[in-house]
Amino acid sequence: MNMMQMMQKAQSIQKKLQETQAELEKTEYEASTGGVVAVCDGHGKFKSIKLSKETLNPENPESVDDDTIEMLEDVISTAIKQASEKATAEMESKMKAITGGINIPGLF
Repeated sequence: MNMMQMMQKAQSIQKKLQETQAELEKTEYEASTGGVVAVCDGHGKFKSIKLSKETLNPENPESVDDDTIEMLEDVISTAIKQASEKATAEMESKMKAITGGINIPGLF
């Protein structure tokens, strides 16, 4: 394989990687357990959480109003997103320290 073929192959791989990353970002994955549904995108980034009335009060689910559920979902979502942002920022900082500030695609 000559240098030109290697460059073309690298460009082809890079294009496929970018397309796959874009596709994953649009894809949502759901998991549920015990009346709680969590949603993440294909990069593992948290998107949302849904709680059931039964989860909050199994003995009397009708006593839980929709506003309470919405408030809890918002508070939990915000906390998860903030923790994720902190972790990402710390990871990026540590990786930049190791790489001397060089941005290596796919590393962070």
